[in-house]
Amino acid sequence: MPNADRRHGTCGTAEQTMLTAISMSAIATNGVVPAGGSYFMISRSLGPEFGGAVGMLFYTGTTLAAAMYIVGAVEIVLTYMAPWLSIFGDFTKDASAMYNNFRVYGTMLLCVMGLIVYVGVKFVNKFATVALACVIFSIIAVYAGIFNNIDGNDKLFMCVLGKRLLKDVAVANCSKDEGGVLWNYFCASGECDPYFKEQNVSLVRGIKGLKSGVFFDNLLPSFLEEGQYIAYGLDPEHIEPLDRPSYNQVYADLTTAFTILIGIFFPSVTGIMAGSNRSGDLADAQKSIPIGTIGAILTTSTVYLSCVLLFAGTVDNLLLRDKFGQSIGGKLVVANMAWPNQWVILIGSFLSTLGAGLQSLTGAPRLLQAIAKDGIIPFLEPFAVSSKRGEPTRALLLTLVICQCGILLGNVDLLAPLLSMFFLMCYGFVNLACALQTLLRTPNWRPRFKYYHWCLSLIGLTLCISIMFMTSWYFALIAMGMAVLIYKYIEYRGAEKEWGDGIRGIALSAARYSLLRLEEGPPHTKNWRPQILMLAKMNDDFTPKYRKLFSFVSQLKAGKGLAVVVSLIPGDFTKRAGEAAAAKQALRKVMDDEKVKGFCDVLVASNIADGLSHAVQTIGLGGMKPNTVIIGWPYGWRQSEHDRTWHVFLQTVRHVSAARMALLVPKGINFFPAIGDKIAGNIDIWWIVHDGGLLMLLPFLLKQHRSWKNCKMRIFTVAQMEDNSIQIKKDLKMFLYHLRIEAEVEVVEMMDSDISAYTYERTLMMEQRNQMLRKLRLNKREKENVVQAIVDHHHHNDNNTKTASKVRFADPSENKEGNEEADREEKNEVSSTFCCDSLDLDTALIMIFLCIPFYPPSIHFLTRSLPLPTKTESEKDKDTKEATENDKDAAGADKLANNVSISPVKDKKGAGDSTKVADDVKSAFKPDEGNVRRMHTAVKLNEVIVNKSHDAQLVILNLPGPPKETYMERENMEFLEVLTEGLERVLMVRGGGREVITIYS
Repeated sequence: MPNADRRHGTCGTAEQTMLTAISMSAIATNGVVPAGGSYFMISRSLGPEFGGAVGMLFYTGTTLAAAMYIVGAVEIVLTYMAPWLSIFGDFTKDASAMYNNFRVYGTMLLCVMGLIVYVGVKFVNKFATVALACVIFSIIAVYAGIFNNIDGNDKLFMCVLGKRLLKDVAVANCSKDEGGVLWNYFCASGECDPYFKEQNVSLVRGIKGLKSGVFFDNLLPSFLEEGQYIAYGLDPEHIEPLDRPSYNQVYADLTTAFTILIGIFFPSVTGIMAGSNRSGDLADAQKSIPIGTIGAILTTSTVYLSCVLLFAGTVDNLLLRDKFGQSIGGKLVVANMAWPNQWVILIGSFLSTLGAGLQSLTGAPRLLQAIAKDGIIPFLEPFAVSSKRGEPTRALLLTLVICQCGILLGNVDLLAPLLSMFFLMCYGFVNLACALQTLLRTPNWRPRFKYYHWCLSLIGLTLCISIMFMTSWYFALIAMGMAVLIYKYIEYRGAEKEWGDGIRGIALSAARYSLLRLEEGPPHTKNWRPQILMLAKMNDDFTPKYRKLFSFVSQLKAGKGLAVVVSLIPGDFTKRAGEAAAAKQALRKVMDDEKVKGFCDVLVASNIADGLSHAVQTIGLGGMKPNTVIIGWPYGWRQSEHDRTWHVFLQTVRHVSAARMALLVPKGINFFPAIGDKIAGNIDIWWIVHDGGLLMLLPFLLKQHRSWKNCKMRIFTVAQMEDNSIQIKKDLKMFLYHLRIEAEVEVVEMMDSDISAYTYERTLMMEQRNQMLRKLRLNKREKENVVQAIVDHHHHNDNNTKTASKVRFADPSENKEGNEEADREEKNEVSSTFCCDSLDLDTALIMIFLCIPFYPPSIHFLTRSLPLPTKTESEKDKDTKEATENDKDAAGADKLANNVSISPVKDKKGAGDSTKVADDVKSAFKPDEGNVRRMHTAVKLNEVIVNKSHDAQLVILNLPGPPKETYMERENMEFLEVLTEGLERVLMVRGGGREVITIYS
């Protein structure tokens, strides 16, 4: 190839290596650089995944480069120094013989070099000094030879036919004489080749000297296609092959281009990190790496560029493009130019390749040991061990094995392009690391080396990527693919490392930018997605109580998106901070096990309801604030000693509604599928109230997860008898069509029937129990008297002087904690009292009526748009009048309850009187008509839902808001229980007051 093109390639690679060296110097002086060199710099700047991926490729490239250097040293010996040492015959004519020689002698040389490296780096440094002296003397000999042969010399002659270069022709045989060597070549078939007959044969000096002016001939490009003849100029008559044998004419064995030239030249500049790879052995790496690397690049670049220019002005154009030196018998051109003789160059070249190989075999094991010590790749951990002398012996053995595999391949030229990709990727990431640290202005970025700039680093990165694809795009893709595989492996199996890398800095900057952009205005409906705040309840051992709730969150997000999980611990934060930290770790572990992507936190609050309110108000940042709250249903709220269980739940519902956030309440959470389960069936949506489309969107999101993807959606809506059910169904189908949601639609008609006796009785029981529990509060002493009276009566006290005290209603001003304690004791004492079989009938009836919950469990809920019996004005007036009468009746009931005494009755008549007293108390309560109507609606709707959705995998329905009056809270819980009775999996949903789904694209 022309020397002018070689000069451009040299300049490009020199610029690229210099820019990389500047970036590397900045990183190397930004702190202590232990063993690992380039790997340490990249991993601490870009993270363990990038560092491990590029580090492993760089290690592989360095190891195989050692194989390439060893094979090169063997080739110098067998080709130019001692051809008679060939074991497998004339390797110049048989490629397999050449490769076999490489395998045998390369293995022997590898063993010797491996032993030198094993002895220690100090011995390598001593050998490197001797090799460096020989290389310097060789370079001086080349310069001296060029100027000594300024007029050229007669050591190398080429035989040229016309303008074409011929091979394997001695000087004495370069003639067209009949019967000569050339005649036998071109006229062997009896008829001479036309080009041979038309052109003359001439001898041309290969080394013409600087005075010849050949430099200007070599400035023009001379790239050839594969098969074209090497000739002066690009005249098709001389370079184009015809349908004739090529004879002994030299032709291009591949299509040449500028990118090919760079690929050939680049391996000669891949040693710029030889010093940084041995950073652990340097006394002051921060000082030695910048000075040594930049000084070496300046020196070698000067030598490379000057030699290219001097060779272009000394060597003939045809000889420069003779790839294998076939026209001069395979001799080394530069050796025939050197002064005083060729042996200086041959010995210098041999020692130079040996030195480069030793540098690779010394740096590669230390690079591997550094990766192994970081523990980011688990199976490499055995190679982190050092010998007693501090040498990475195990890593050296693995390096020798890999190098031996490269030698056994024989033709290392096949690996050379791939090795160049590995090195280029490493250099590119060094530039990227420096640019990122500079642009992000990391506080820890304070390099002592000041001669850098992010623009230079980005230019270096661009040059690395450009050279990769210019040289060989498919090898570039292969190298990148290998890096991606290693990156993913480290990400999946590697150990967690937090080194404050630049990638995290990019994420922080991007997050800051995105959050500020999101704050510019409210999100559009089409961009709405559930950002979940999950309120998780903890057990006494600080583990989540309902694990399936995490599975549900993961399924709802389909493994994507963010979720925030918050748990509360009652108490003082200063005293329970350690427990909160432990609970947070347990919470994080469950999130990881259930594949919940997001964040977790544990709050300590003196009041649980207030703590949940604070979490709802403050969790999140800017546009990433949660918009959906998930809270578990308070199971066993009826059996709870305190009102706190359901009171906290309803307070949270109020707070979520006030924050205009959506609320999801799964009921029967333990029956929900786990993260790995797969279910099939129907997801039924009971669309009672339009809440912005949340009921439509939730099942669609659930179906994105593999656990629910086999389920089908069914939508039920409720209509009255006078509604046009056909038109409602048609409109709803069209609405779903525009929403691009596939679901079956069914309209359920409900009649405005009379209040059934069952509903009336159930409401009556609920109100009686709730009112009595609200008003009846026994203090500790009075309960002891009640129990003692019962015990005394049981033992038939003869003097009959100890009677039960009258029931006294608790004063609302009394201490609440005392009341709660009294309630607990009351429950324990009453339970123990009822274990006696001989209780008198009147006492048992009164206590059962006043204190024991009614069963079977009632249900809860009243939807906002269910068909209810309408009232006329006269009926409303009647209701007002009845409400007044009910208040009077309730007051009478209170008075009656105050007058009830628990006294022993010894005969059946007394028992009958006691029963009458209980009946009188019961008859004193008249159920509120509004409660009856709500209970009626809940019962009737529950019957319809159970009838239609008894086999559904999930039932989704609207969740009404809690009542404004706090005294109605327990009734609200009863309604919700009634509504979902008989359903295994229920998801109650309350929208946040905004549209979350749209028909527009």
